[in-house]
Amino acid sequence: MINGIIGKKVGMTQLFAPDGTVTPVTVIKAGPCVVVQKKSAAGRDGYDAVQIGLVEDRPVKLKNVTKPMQGHFEKTGGGTPPTRVLKEIRLKGENGSGEVNVGDKVLVDQFAEGDKIELVGKSKGRGFQGTIKRHNFNRGPETHGSMNVRRPGSIGQSAYPSRVIKGTRSSGHMGDKRVTVRGLTVARVDVENNLLMVRGAVPGPNGSVVVVRKSAK
Repeated sequence: MINGIIGKKVGMTQLFAPDGTVTPVTVIKAGPCVVVQKKSAAGRDGYDAVQIGLVEDRPVKLKNVTKPMQGHFEKTGGGTPPTRVLKEIRLKGENGSGEVNVGDKVLVDQFAEGDKIELVGKSKGRGFQGTIKRHNFNRGPETHGSMNVRRPGSIGQSAYPSRVIKGTRSSGHMGDKRVTVRGLTVARVDVENNLLMVRGAVPGPNGSVVVVRKSAK
């Protein structure tokens, strides 16, 4: 059984309960997806998984994808259209990938209100940032002739080991990394419009691709 789906973050909104309670949610357009490839533990792959593709409103022509990807989609026997986004999802259970076939649809109806899920996405890119913004360092004094206001300070010793230790927090590229958020809750499912409303924060900007999976815990 496939316990995941690919989606795109739409934005945030609010849900109103009959008693007037307001719940902030993040809307995700989840799917529809299609199974492009199946991997099994009995085969050369050594594990059970499926590769699914996100079917978007604007279809992709086979001639517009690269030749390696053309061969990849042609292996399906024409059962699946080319897709821009492909993700792999591990399968769990006794049957593994036996019940799943290439060309099967993966829809948002596998989720229900109250389900615990986890999301995988890319965080927003913040560019090159200093240590105060990137690592929450404190600034130095601004009086008495101090010249160490926003500088990181000492990053090593001069005598021994005479080098900067690996992993030392410093300035650099902030954000734009793979982020997994666990413990989120499904607030509402709109099967007709392929919408999933999640209570909690979802990584990435609006329009970014996320993978939604049922929580293992």
